[in-house]
Amino acid sequence: MTRVSAQLRVADLLDAARAKIGLTEFGDEWFREPLGVLVASLNAEAQLSELGLELTRRRLIALLVDRLRLRALQREHPEVAEVEVNVAAEICGLPRTGSTLLHRLLAASPQLTSTLSWETGYPLPFPGEGPDAAERKRRAREKARMFLELSPDFADIHTLEWDGAEEDVILVDRSFTSMSFDSFYWVPSYGDWLRATDQAPAYRELREWLQVLRWQDPSRAGRRWVLKSPHHLTAVDTVLDTFPTCKIVMTHRSPVRAVPSYASMVATMCAQYSEVLDREAIGRYWNARFAATLRDFAAVRERRPDRFVDVRFGEMLTDPAGQARRVLGELGLAPGPEDDAAFAAYLERNREEHRGSHSYTAEDFALTDGQLERDFAFYTEVYL
Repeated sequence: MTRVSAQLRVADLLDAARAKIGLTEFGDEWFREPLGVLVASLNAEAQLSELGLELTRRRLIALLVDRLRLRALQREHPEVAEVEVNVAAEICGLPRTGSTLLHRLLAASPQLTSTLSWETGYPLPFPGEGPDAAERKRRAREKARMFLELSPDFADIHTLEWDGAEEDVILVDRSFTSMSFDSFYWVPSYGDWLRATDQAPAYRELREWLQVLRWQDPSRAGRRWVLKSPHHLTAVDTVLDTFPTCKIVMTHRSPVRAVPSYASMVATMCAQYSEVLDREAIGRYWNARFAATLRDFAAVRERRPDRFVDVRFGEMLTDPAGQARRVLGELGLAPGPEDDAAFAAYLERNREEHRGSHSYTAEDFALTDGQLERDFAFYTEVYL
């Protein structure tokens, strides 16, 4: 792969999306601002390879196509706007803190539901598609296979389950207001903009996507949503305001381990799109980013303490089912035998999955344990 001088252009992306699907109405075009900031940062900072540029162009067009298709579905089926969305929890710990394990355990509960990997990738039914969504599921399997071909080490870091519970931030990607982008690309100016902007429009749209998923799947009736992404730590107040029934479930682990672990994951993902990988810059960026994020979390926590539940990483490792039961109780749901059976089944499947070792050190990213301890002392002294 080689770096190319070609540029992405917002107007070209919009035109390509319209031409691809034969639709023209994006609805409220507030999303043009975040898309413009992202494209400018990609062009100026990401140093995309030829393959990376093409993959990114296709990705952005696909997200725009989904926006067009969402508006068309809402016009054709106005009843979707009346679908109730009841979010029980957003799991919001830093990456690499046991949040994925907790999310997938809770999602297994018959009392809860979650966004699934295949439907976050393909949330809208294809024309003529039956209720089994077979074509979307096939594409999701193929997409996961191709992703791991481009980034074979990723499975050692994060287990991909094409049909399992997955982060709802992938739905938020369609607003172009998402931590996904500065995780997959070196776009620090976009990341700075994201932390400073009002994300309320993106969360209104997340609610709309959840309505669409619930409308398609009547079996979700009566079940509350359990969602998860570290992205939501960039907008904790907005999450709580958008979903009044939601609690933030915060998974806690020493940032001395979590920050370099996520930096390693980011480096793996960025290598798909660029041959230029500055590990020192990645380390500095995510160290500062997570320190600011945790300070913001602590400020909201102080103002709205009744909306938070704490889970510590060590307890997730020693008693994952017990922690899942405790969190259910904190969400106002009484855990019963069916929940216990579901937790046990997931843990057994999780043990059987093959994983390699995820090798990294703080020094790989020009960080040190001592520096990380100092930078995050304000957090660890309170929560760990």
